[in-house]
Amino acid sequence: MSRSFLSRNLRVLAFSLLCGCSLGLTACSEDEADPSSEIGANPKLPAQSQYLLPPMHIASVVGWKESETPVVPKGLQIKAFATGLKHPRAVYLLPNGDILAIESVAPPEAAIKRPKDLVMGWIEAMATSGGKASTEGSNRITLLRDADGDGVAEVKETFLDHLNSPFGVALVGNDLYVAATDAIIRYPYQSGETKISAPGTVLTDLPGGPIDHHWTKSLVASEDGRLLYVGVGSNSNITENGLEAEKDRASIWEVDRQTGRHRIFADGLRNPNGLSWEPQTHALWTVVNERDELGPNLVPDYMTSVKDGGFYGWPYSYFGQNVDPRVEPQRPDLVAKAIIPDYALSSHVAPLGMVFYTAENLPAQYQGGAFIGEHGSWNRYQFNGYKVVYVPFKDGRPSGKPEDVVTGFLRGEDETHGRPVGLAVDKAGALLIADDVGDTIWRVTGAL
Repeated sequence: MSRSFLSRNLRVLAFSLLCGCSLGLTACSEDEADPSSEIGANPKLPAQSQYLLPPMHIASVVGWKESETPVVPKGLQIKAFATGLKHPRAVYLLPNGDILAIESVAPPEAAIKRPKDLVMGWIEAMATSGGKASTEGSNRITLLRDADGDGVAEVKETFLDHLNSPFGVALVGNDLYVAATDAIIRYPYQSGETKISAPGTVLTDLPGGPIDHHWTKSLVASEDGRLLYVGVGSNSNITENGLEAEKDRASIWEVDRQTGRHRIFADGLRNPNGLSWEPQTHALWTVVNERDELGPNLVPDYMTSVKDGGFYGWPYSYFGQNVDPRVEPQRPDLVAKAIIPDYALSSHVAPLGMVFYTAENLPAQYQGGAFIGEHGSWNRYQFNGYKVVYVPFKDGRPSGKPEDVVTGFLRGEDETHGRPVGLAVDKAGALLIADDVGDTIWRVTGAL
């Protein structure tokens, strides 16, 4: 049975279940609005819909042939920096120019609460992981080195292994911090080494299982190196696992690097990733995956600056004071103070990586703004995302519409070669892209 055949039949099954079980909650022929209307500081938000099973369209993974690459616009070129990886989710630049590829898969999930979670969990796993065969041997960090400067890593060594769903990495001095799904772990690092053999020590525990719905933990160090900031996603779509399961989640933690003491820096952020410092204002920014099951065009994912003590709405509201009626008990006091995010990215694009660009390898039009890795939708009829976009900035704020920079991940109506996730800028100023189901790190440079 082909993957495309399976994908089409999953779509038909989901559509049939939706139409057969919706009990009048929404029409099966619901049209989807232009997703570009949900981009910017003031997105157009449609009316809510509710479902027993939401719209679904799954892209089966076909991978990349040797001669195939994503597509970039005129003035840029792209090629594979490293291939044959095992589900690379993030990339990190070391000071000597080595690159760490963080290869990671979700931990085993437990405690499924609702009957539809059996279907939803299976479909989401297919959409985000690409099947078991492509992820065996993951949960490690691989060191990549391009010693001859040709843009291709000729050294590929296992740097750290047997990790628990790692994602975020930060180096401060000779201390390397890895944000696994359940802890921040500190390792000793010496420049130039290709493997760390010393055992790590836990700096602080993080919310993990047994449910661990949003398991990726983004990590960034403060500019002075004293503090670490870590994104901790919610334990559900919209509190269906109970409020107690959300303790210390849907938030960004601030962690003291010396003692491990932590506090909630900001909350109401359903799944914050791509933590980055904006280069002009030095403010902390994040991209956030918003909630599902309110319609194909709700709720827009977004990027935003993060205010100390700020509350951004989840689960009680979205984009300020737009109340989510599914959450009980309601909290009008929290809704009243919910901060409107800075910039909507459109619904269900699933942004998982972000990096501000201050290097000079790429053309001037990409200076100072943010590249964003949009992993792509599975919960709407028409695909959205599956690309890397660039959002221009001026005076520390988004100043224009996103520009498609790396596309060509999708093939036809039901298949995808890969899905972009984490981003980094290498020592030469090239943009690096972790393609998790494509098992590749892509490298984008200015055209010669």
